[in-house]
Amino acid sequence: MKVVCVGHSTFDTTLPMKEYPIENIKYRLENHIECGGGPASNGAYLLAKWGMDTTICSVIGDDYYADQVIADFQKIGANTEYLEKMPNHKTTSSYIIANMSNGSRTVLSSKDTPIRKLSKSVLAPADVILIDGEHPETAHEVLDKNPNAISVLDAGRLNDDTKALGKKVTYLVCSKDFAESFSNEKIDTNNLEALKIIYENLKSYFQTNVIITLEAKGSFTEIDGICQIIPSIKVKALDSTGAGDIFHGAFTYFIANNYPLKEAIRLASITGAISVTRIGSRYSIPMLSEVVEYDSAI
Repeated sequence: MKVVCVGHSTFDTTLPMKEYPIENIKYRLENHIECGGGPASNGAYLLAKWGMDTTICSVIGDDYYADQVIADFQKIGANTEYLEKMPNHKTTSSYIIANMSNGSRTVLSSKDTPIRKLSKSVLAPADVILIDGEHPETAHEVLDKNPNAISVLDAGRLNDDTKALGKKVTYLVCSKDFAESFSNEKIDTNNLEALKIIYENLKSYFQTNVIITLEAKGSFTEIDGICQIIPSIKVKALDSTGAGDIFHGAFTYFIANNYPLKEAIRLASITGAISVTRIGSRYSIPMLSEVVEYDSAI
């Protein structure tokens, strides 16, 4: 199957620390990790790593960071024809403080003006599409050209673009923040009836399959007519950077390969759980065989 991913690309520098830094103190780190990042881009990296014919569509700058992002994808065998270096545009750069004592991460990003559309049309055919709301005009173009493709929206933030794209995709996989912003209600995972109402409102509006990710609690969706939480996998986290992106990429892989919805979510959760036990978002993506082995052991 051919996969087209449209979305944000970044260059990440991860700084592993034993605790969160104190202001006005100098720290000396033994190492740091540099790699590409971004929601749909991390998903694309996973899909290429797992053997799918993957095209990444994204705008980056004409700078050092862009060269590293391109090199990342070329090493993994992804098609970079639509990974566009734009003059006078700066690649988004992120500095990530990974607090290894509790697995949290603090992200400082420098982002140029968002680009709504790539300079050329994406001609690559798609059986599967993964988008994150960045470059929305290109995302619409890819969806419209491939109406029979299985499509997934990694909906992290609610805005006009993600609302419009959400109505076109096969699977709207949205964050807790997205669902709360849409409903103007805070989610209480202990109140399943209230959560069900939020879910049903999302499904009614978007008229598609909806999954709400609930961070450490797991994911909420409807399976065989029953709304339920598919629990997360509990692990000792070192760095949670990119775990959501990796979940979305893995979910796209499994759902595209005809896994039942509940199984696709559960295996994607395993993939994300393995990733948080390692440092650095993109380089923490496990091999598919590791996910299968982990699954067979639990």
